[in-house]
Amino acid sequence: MKTKSHTLFHFTKSRDTLKLVLKNGFWPRYCLEDIRWMGEEDDQYIAYPIVCFCDIPLSRIQEHVSFYGEFGLGLTKKWAESNGLNPIMYVSPGNNVSRSFDELNDHANKLQRSDEDEGEDEKNDKHLAKITMRYLLAHTKPLEGAMVVDGSPVKKAFYQESEWRYVPKSIEISEFLRKSKFDDSEKLKSENDKTKAHALLKFSPKDIKYIFVKADADIPDIINFIQTEMDTHPNADLKVLMSRVTSLESISNDV
Repeated sequence: MKTKSHTLFHFTKSRDTLKLVLKNGFWPRYCLEDIRWMGEEDDQYIAYPIVCFCDIPLSRIQEHVSFYGEFGLGLTKKWAESNGLNPIMYVSPGNNVSRSFDELNDHANKLQRSDEDEGEDEKNDKHLAKITMRYLLAHTKPLEGAMVVDGSPVKKAFYQESEWRYVPKSIEISEFLRKSKFDDSEKLKSENDKTKAHALLKFSPKDIKYIFVKADADIPDIINFIQTEMDTHPNADLKVLMSRVTSLESISNDV
């Protein structure tokens, strides 16, 4: 029985969001992450700009879409690897691995407290150490934890999702947000607008293996959208793209 796929899947709850992704690419948005596994006293959650995908076979897709939504894309792993996506690391709280992350993070934070007499090169090296640590933590999750959905924490077994993640790097965006800033809707919008301007994750029609919609009745609308809104692509590519559209309703009895 397969436990992985040759395809990475991303799902959303809205058909309109699926259309935006098809036309513009994936928009990395700040998402709260449960960091209690690190034993942080001041922060229980921190937000990173991310786009998440799951590496699971179609036989397990139903349990995934019931939580994340019934509209989505399946893209090739070749595309994922060439665009910097990476599987995340799952950590069991309280063991030597999680403690090592905590120690490295403390060390990076201490390095950041630069002395006035330090030269610019030394200050830049220390700043780089902290950014690098944050980037590694953005690819790390506990085996189990809480995911914030509509403002409330929901318990989840993260390791079952076999997640791959896109975490953009750009001097134009913040590498993380504290929860207080994330909870401020105006500040959050401003930060997400920066990732939209500087860090969209693009793909071509040839990278897509599946376009999922909830029901058969959704298919004509998506086909029409591909024909009318994506006509900058070659006609042959659009024909292949239209052939990728399938409904979860039609395959639910076969997976």
